[in-house]
Amino acid sequence: MKFKNLFFTLAIALVVFSCKKDTTTVISTDPAAQSLLDDDTLIEYLQTHYLNEDDGGLWTITNGEAALMDDDRLAVQDIIKDEIAYKLYYLKEQEGITISPSRADSVLTTYTGMLLDSTVFDSRSSVIWFSLTNLIDGWGYGFTNFKGGTKILNDDESFYYTDSGKGILFIPSGLGYGSFGSGFIPGNTPLIFQITLDAVNESDDDHDGILSKNEDLDHDGNVKNDDTDGDGIMNYLDTDDDGDGILTKDEDTNGDGDLTNDDTDGDGIANYLDKDN
Repeated sequence: MKFKNLFFTLAIALVVFSCKKDTTTVISTDPAAQSLLDDDTLIEYLQTHYLNEDDGGLWTITNGEAALMDDDRLAVQDIIKDEIAYKLYYLKEQEGITISPSRADSVLTTYTGMLLDSTVFDSRSSVIWFSLTNLIDGWGYGFTNFKGGTKILNDDESFYYTDSGKGILFIPSGLGYGSFGSGFIPGNTPLIFQITLDAVNESDDDHDGILSKNEDLDHDGNVKNDDTDGDGIMNYLDTDDDGDGILTKDEDTNGDGDLTNDDTDGDGIANYLDKDN
């Protein structure tokens, strides 16, 4: 089965954004059992397919080609989500040379997404920025294994990237669209993405002077469960993290640009997180 030039492509918003999950029928399933089933399915795929270096396509082994599973560039990322263990496989064709994104950063990328039967459901050949906080978890975790490239600016102000991160993500359904599916993606369906990572932006989503990745106060890698003032707005999106009526960016009382070392009442809690300071 070939990876490129297959069937149809859909609009970008259909594929990667997790907000589309509520548009399809839920399939009842045990997510822990489905995780094991997905892993078996992905392993079988990796054992029966290979990467054609000539055209970048994924093909079924027919003549003793080296399986993806035996490719030294293939690695596995063990992930715990909602107390369920998942395995995300990734093949690193090029690591990249700059920095790796956190799960709270933005990435400049091109990509192609496909089902295991080679149906291409989405593709982007020109670069586009995505915030990893808005995407399926398979992207949020998978992109952290790569680095960005170098931007080359032409005389006419056009540009391109060299030495970018490049590879393939093999994503279990629990880190994709789960039992909901999305559009033409059925529920409980593992996904494959061929991706490039051209650039990384260390995001400050709420423009409060603290990088989003540094608003992960419990250091679990997930900024979506840190809400200091309990107002339902996670810190990385909350301009007033402690709910004291003073914008976070205005709690740098010593004016040194570092919000983490301002502690007026000396209780060990930085002002921007301390409602009573």
